Amino acid sequence: MNLEQQKKQARELLRAIRIGSADALTRLRGQHVRWTYVDDAIARLEVALHDTQFVIAREQGFASWTKLKSYAELSSAHRHSRIFVADMKWMADRVRGLVRTRQSAGPAALEQIREWHPHFTGCSDEEIRRAPFTEADARLVYAREHGFDTWDDLSSRVNLLASTSSASATEPFFAAFQTLESSDVVALESLLQNQPRLAKERGTNGNTLLNLAVSIAAKGDPHLGLAQVETLLAAGADVNDPNDRGWTPLHAAAYANQSAIAAALIQHGADLDAEAHGSGGTPLIAALFWGHREVADLLGSHSAAPRNLRAAAGLGNQELLEQCFINEKSLTSEACAGRGFYRPHSGFPDWRPSTDAQEVLDEALVWACKSGRTHVLDRLVRAGAGLDADPYRGTPLIWAAVCNRMDTAEWLIEHGAAVNRKATFGGLTHGQGVTALHMAAQYGHLSLVRLLVQKGADPKIKDDLYRADAESQANHFRQTIVRDYLGSITK
Repeated sequence: MNLEQQKKQARELLRAIRIGSADALTRLRGQHVRWTYVDDAIARLEVALHDTQFVIAREQGFASWTKLKSYAELSSAHRHSRIFVADMKWMADRVRGLVRTRQSAGPAALEQIREWHPHFTGCSDEEIRRAPFTEADARLVYAREHGFDTWDDLSSRVNLLASTSSASATEPFFAAFQTLESSDVVALESLLQNQPRLAKERGTNGNTLLNLAVSIAAKGDPHLGLAQVETLLAAGADVNDPNDRGWTPLHAAAYANQSAIAAALIQHGADLDAEAHGSGGTPLIAALFWGHREVADLLGSHSAAPRNLRAAAGLGNQELLEQCFINEKSLTSEACAGRGFYRPHSGFPDWRPSTDAQEVLDEALVWACKSGRTHVLDRLVRAGAGLDADPYRGTPLIWAAVCNRMDTAEWLIEHGAAVNRKATFGGLTHGQGVTALHMAAQYGHLSLVRLLVQKGADPKIKDDLYRADAESQANHFRQTIVRDYLGSITK
C-alpha cells in the first residue's frame, strides 16, 4: 500500500468537503459516525484532516488511520517515550495539560490515551471524549508511555535522574537532549554514531530529537541549530514524525520563525499539510498565529493550506482573499472552514470557533494585523470586520503592538480603532483587560509605544488582573528603556 497516495486522497476528500461536495459529505457520514447527524454547514467548518484520513482508512478496511499507517509502513510496534527532563513538576504540568486539552487537542492526544491507558484500549475517539478522565488517568498514561506501571515508579526514576550526575550514562536520549541544549554538534554526532536508534526514538509527549532540536534552535545560534537538525536528518530522523499532539518538526520551525530550518525540512520531504492542535492546524497556521511572516512567506510559497480567510489575510494574499468572498461581503464555505487550531499550547484557554461570519471576518483582520499585511485591511473592513473586535485573545491593534507592526497600528488608529480599548491576550493568568500600550511595553517596542502615546494612549490605564499600568508592565518584563520612557512622561 502506498501511504503517500492514501494521504493525498485524504487531503482531496477534505478539500471536497470544505467546498460543500454532496458526495464527499456522504462519504464522511457513511464512514464516520461522529458526523452522521451534523449539518452540512458545521461539517464544512469543523472537518479536519484526521477525519478524512479516518474515512479513507475505513474505506480501505482498517479500523483507524493509525492501523492503516502501521500496515503501510510495515510496523505496528509501540514506542515508549524516553525521559529527557528530570523534573517531576515539569512532568506534572504535561499531565495537567492532557487533562485540560483532551477535548480540543486533536486526534493525536486521543491516540495517546487509547494506546497507553488500558481502560481505553480499542475505544473510539468519541468514547474517549465522553468518558470521565481524571488527573490520575493522565498520570497512568504518562507512566505507561514511559515504560512504567505506575506514576510512583515514573516519579522514582525521574527523581533518581535528577539526583545523579551520571544520568546521561543510563539514559542516552537524556544525554542527546543535553547536547541539543548545549549546541554541541560534535557530541550529538558521536551519540548518533554509537546509538543510531536515538534518531528515531521519542521523548516525553512523543517528541523526537528532531522535533526538540528545531524547538531549541530558536533560543540559540541559528547556524548551530540548523547543523543539529541536518545531523539528525542525516542519521535517519523521520522529518514527519509527529509528537502526541500531531506537532511535526515543520510545525516547530514555523512556531519559532526558523526559515532556514523550515527550508531544510521541506527539502527533506516535510508534510506542509500536516495538522496539529485542531483542524486546519498546518505549519503555516502555526506561523501565522504568532505573526511570523518570514517563515509564513516561505511556507505559503509551497502551500496555503487550509486556504481559509484567516490564512489568506495572514499571508496578505489578495488573490486568495478574493476567492474567499462570493461578493463584497458574503463568504464562501471554504473561507470559514478549517479553523479548529486556535492556540499553540495548553496555556491558552479553551475556545470553540463558530460558523458566525462576523467572527471569521474579525479573526481574519486580527491575523492580517499580526503579520503586518496592511494592504488587505481595507478589504476586510469593507466586508464588515470590526476594528475593535476581540475574537480570540487580542484585538487587531493589540496584536499589531505585540508583533511591532508600526504601519498597521497607525492605519488602524487612523481608521477608527480605539487606542485605549481594553481586551484579552494570551493565557488567562496575564492577559485580562490589557491595552495595546500594555503589550507594546511588555515586548519592549519603544517606537510603537511612542506612536501609541502620540495617538492618545493613556499610560495610566491599569489592567484588570494585576492592576498594573504600562510602565509597571515594562518593568516586570525588564524592558528598562520603555519603562524609563513611560516614567518620564507620567511624572
